[in-house]
Order: sequence, then structure tokens, then C-alpha cells
Amino acid sequence: MTVDSVIERDCVIAGGGPAGMVLGYLLARRGLRVTVLEKHGDFLRDFRGDTVHPSTVTLLGELGLRHKFLELPLTRLSTLDAVVDGQRLTIVDFGTLPLPDNFLVLAPQWDFLNFLARETAAFPTFELRLRTEATHLIIDGGQVRGVRARTSDGGLEIRAPLTVAADGRSSDLRAAAGLAPDNFGVPIDVLWFNLPKPPDPPPPTLGYISAQGLVLTINRGDRYQSGMAIRKGGFDGLRAGGIDALQAKIASAAPFLRPVVGTLTDWDQVKLLSVQINRLRRWYRPGFIAIGDAAHAMSPMFGVGVNFAVQDAVALANAIAEDLAMGKAPTEKLAAVQRRREMPVKIVQQVQRNGHRVLLRATSGNRIAPRWFVMFLRAASPLLRPVTARFVGIGIRPEHVRSGST
Repeated sequence: MTVDSVIERDCVIAGGGPAGMVLGYLLARRGLRVTVLEKHGDFLRDFRGDTVHPSTVTLLGELGLRHKFLELPLTRLSTLDAVVDGQRLTIVDFGTLPLPDNFLVLAPQWDFLNFLARETAAFPTFELRLRTEATHLIIDGGQVRGVRARTSDGGLEIRAPLTVAADGRSSDLRAAAGLAPDNFGVPIDVLWFNLPKPPDPPPPTLGYISAQGLVLTINRGDRYQSGMAIRKGGFDGLRAGGIDALQAKIASAAPFLRPVVGTLTDWDQVKLLSVQINRLRRWYRPGFIAIGDAAHAMSPMFGVGVNFAVQDAVALANAIAEDLAMGKAPTEKLAAVQRRREMPVKIVQQVQRNGHRVLLRATSGNRIAPRWFVMFLRAASPLLRPVTARFVGIGIRPEHVRSGST
């Protein structure tokens, strides 16, 4: 690839998702020269992670952005309910968390990213380059010195003390750095689709789980962002049965959707999410680090992907900003970021893996638990809700923004 221009920055970030945009904001507010490269021309993609947890709302408050963010078109949830074998359970009550961030937010990811882009544009040292794809690392003597990127105007070379891969679970830069994740077997995939709300819908419900299957019904105002768990690799067989068979499976697991499943008339309305859980054994090398999905792909269970990406970005900015201001990116600081963030990732991924084994039963026509156990959970849920609220909403080792020049 011919290089048509070369620029110098303090940090270059591949990927304009939550990890990349939050890191760009945090470093730019410290006066650092930051470029974020996003290969697409905008942020508009369907069925991306839209869940913003209380811990992320708290971080936005620490940046002075909370009020503006909550003015976006979004949905606030104070509880998460599930109907298990016909029994409604409140499994999480965010109202038990400390004020003011005692709720979960559902916001289209493109709105969240556009919001971050607008706010970050106020910093003169920040640059977002759309339609610019990072393709190669610049490596000299074992040290990553920056990236080469492809743009509509030709080749671009960006040199920086630190290069960050925030380019998702299929990260090209991660591979270019010689880092490969360990993959953990996941027995399910998820089909995503939109459904209108039927007349007289039930109270907001995260999902319906029974021997008839698992259907998610995420409240999006006048519609549901819906999902259905299927056995890993089972999509082609399901599709061969026709769209009518899909409609019947959805209605069987969540009967109240029967009046609206007919709006699914074409497989183009259905997106297959191949569920992955993986993580790198080492996230970094001299001059380089991977964060977010590029370092650890999370299952959609608990909707934690966006928030783990944001937490990684905060931990990295806290650790490295002062060094970047002096033109350095000490490898030991990058290693410390992995040590800090790896433990929460491992714990939640193990919980997700255990949960998948339970959900697999629902995709196989089996009850996920004996009836007595479901009744026990219903009776014990008032005691469990504060625990699950903290685990899901705040998480393990939440990050906080260190003060710095603004």
C-alpha cells in the first residue's frame, strides 16, 4: 500500500466503538493528540450492544456528561424481570443501588457513539477519521510504532507511542500484533429481530424461558428488540424449515407474541449472532494494547459488553495518560492494565459459560430447572435482587475517572 501522508500523534486507536470513543475522549480531555480510526462511514449498525449499565452512567457523570446523555432518546429500566416456566421473577432490582444511578439504560449504540463523537469534537487535539481502516502495524525492533491505514484518498501512516486495538472481536490489529485469543466453547447462538408490541402487552420482561425455548423481549418503546436462543450451528436447519417454523417457535415460547410474529416475513429481518466467549492470554506488546472485544469477547448474557469495553478504556487512560504526555508508553503500565481488568473478565465469562449450559436446555425442549427450584427462586428473589443488581449493574472492580486537566 502506497503511503500518501504521515502524521504524528500521541495515541492512535483503531475502532470507533464504545472502547475506542471513550478512550479517545479521556485522552483528548487531558490535552493529548488522539486519532480514532473507524472503517465505516457512520455508526449505524443494527443489533449492537445497546445496554448502558449504571456503572457507565456513573462514569459519564464523572465526566460531566450524565445530564446530556440522559437527554438522548433512551429507555430506563429499574428492574429486570423474566418469566421462567410461567413464573414471573424479578431477577434484578437496580433500585437497590445507590442514587442517582440506580437504573439501567437502553440506548441505540449509534446514538451513544454519535453523542461521544460530538462531545469529543470539542477538544482540539481529537480527530475522528471515518472510512479509514487500520490495516497494518508499523513495527520497528519489536516495538509497535503506529499503524498504516487505508482511506478513500489513499494510504495513511500514523505514528504514535501507543497503538490501541479497539476494533472488535475479529480484530485485524490484534492478529497483526501476533496475539490470538483462547476460545471457550459456547453451545448457543442467538437470532435477533424486531417485533412490534402486541395489544395490551405484559409488563416489561427481559425474556421468557421454558421447555418451549428462550425468547428475549427487550423493551424499545413501541417495539421489542427480540432474540431467540438456538443451538450452536442450528441456524441453517431452522432456516430450512421456513419462516413459518420460526414464527411458531417464537409464539410457543412467548405466547403473547402470537399476534405479531407474522410481521417476520423474510429471513432478511433476522440476524444471526454467533455467540463467542474468548480472551487473549496477553493483551499487549511494546507500544500496543488491545481492549474491549479485541481483548475479550463477551456473551450477550447480562449485556455487559459495552460496559466492559468502557471500563477497559478508563483503566487504560488512568494508567497511561501521564506517560503519553511525555511521549512514552511503558510496557509495564500496559501489563498492569491487563492485570487489573482480567480478573473481572474471567469471573463474568465463567458465569456466562455456566449460564449457557442452563440455557442450552431450553433450546433442547427441556425444563431449565425443576419446578420446586423455580418456586424457590421466586420466594428468594427479594433477597437476591440487591446482589444481582450490584453484580450486573456495577460489576467487579468498577473503574473511575482520575482527575486531570480538562
